[in-house]
Amino acid sequence: MFTHQDLARLQSQSLKMQGFIRQQTFSPESEKTLRRFSSWEVAELIFKVNQSTLRGRLAADPSLPQGIVEEDGRQRWYTLEEINELRRRLKVNRKSLMPERPAGKRAIRAAIANFKGGAGKSTVALHFAHAAALDGYRVLCVDFDPQATLSHSMGLNDVAEEYTVWGIMARDLAVETDRMNSSASGAESGAALPQRRLPAAITDMGLTDLRASDFIKPTNWPTIDIVPSCANAAFVEFASAQYRHLNPEWSFFAAVSRFLDQLPADAYDLIVFDCPPAIGYQSMNAVFAADVLYIPSGPGYWEYDSTTSFIGQLAEALEDLSRFNGLVPAGTMNLPKAFLDLRFMLTRFEPNNDLHKAMQAAFGKVFGDRLTEHPIEMTRAVEQSGRFLSSIYESDYRDMTRETWRRARGSFDRAYEEFRDNLVSAWQQMEDEA
Repeated sequence: MFTHQDLARLQSQSLKMQGFIRQQTFSPESEKTLRRFSSWEVAELIFKVNQSTLRGRLAADPSLPQGIVEEDGRQRWYTLEEINELRRRLKVNRKSLMPERPAGKRAIRAAIANFKGGAGKSTVALHFAHAAALDGYRVLCVDFDPQATLSHSMGLNDVAEEYTVWGIMARDLAVETDRMNSSASGAESGAALPQRRLPAAITDMGLTDLRASDFIKPTNWPTIDIVPSCANAAFVEFASAQYRHLNPEWSFFAAVSRFLDQLPADAYDLIVFDCPPAIGYQSMNAVFAADVLYIPSGPGYWEYDSTTSFIGQLAEALEDLSRFNGLVPAGTMNLPKAFLDLRFMLTRFEPNNDLHKAMQAAFGKVFGDRLTEHPIEMTRAVEQSGRFLSSIYESDYRDMTRETWRRARGSFDRAYEEFRDNLVSAWQQMEDEA
């Protein structure tokens, strides 16, 4: 017979091994650090200019960051901070190297969602966040998944559950309940609303005293922050059901959206959501807060079947949320929920696999131009980066053959550039910030 005590003991043993694995995965100090990028990468892959052009500009202006020369060669290596300074100060053919950002808009939010495990959601979220940072964007990631793969990949360990999405939702419950209790009547009928009382277990946590920024943690990338997750946050689904019972009028699905609305409009450019493999309280918060919905799927029949079920259940869930229309102050949310863009993307794709090509054709026939042109290809480098909780952008090309590295990076570059172009198009449709 096995009880909760046995499970707790097994978790304790696993946590010790987890610490050992992280020591092998990250730096000797158990702290993940970001590598430098070679002048070849900076010129051809990041700025997309000729190497000789970049060298000439650096030689002409010694005040520009010059990087460092490592002992094993003549190549110069730059930090991301130095790359961004070069981006701000240089123009090539009179064109700015800064990324496109529509003026007067808040950060655009993209949810990576599907409820089948193994679809590559965390891999896509990680790589798109890193690619966007190399592109010059300021990125905020929100990890909704209790598996916390994205948080661990960003170098965050030992996260307290009150600083996860669960804490954001519990804080929102307390704030919204106070607001409702202070309201004299219902939004439509004018009838008096019942006074809701929350237990001390919620009110005594001090979450209402926290600022929105208190939930945001820095990562090993200087222009990427994250609202992290942790395994203990898995109970958010049970807690949220209890919270809804305590206050049935609470629009639980808009908690994260209200949280993000508290951030300055220009604090970030892109906000990426990594969703859990389920339709629940956390994933509904993610899709409701998102402007754009990206649905990754593997290239097999079962993945196609699961994706079909996902969009059907998501449609039903979003329709159900429409009943909250009119129950909250005007301007705080728009119902029914609408996305500025919706895309399906194949992951783990093998271009020489006839089954994968047949499934790609099937996806395209059903979803048409909603299917992205560029899938994420499965390569040895992608497999290796996944095992070590890192993206291909963090991998040093000297650790493998350059061709293997370039092929993997090329696949993510093409997928990201299509993602970015779709985002900018959706971004331009957003209303300006007041």
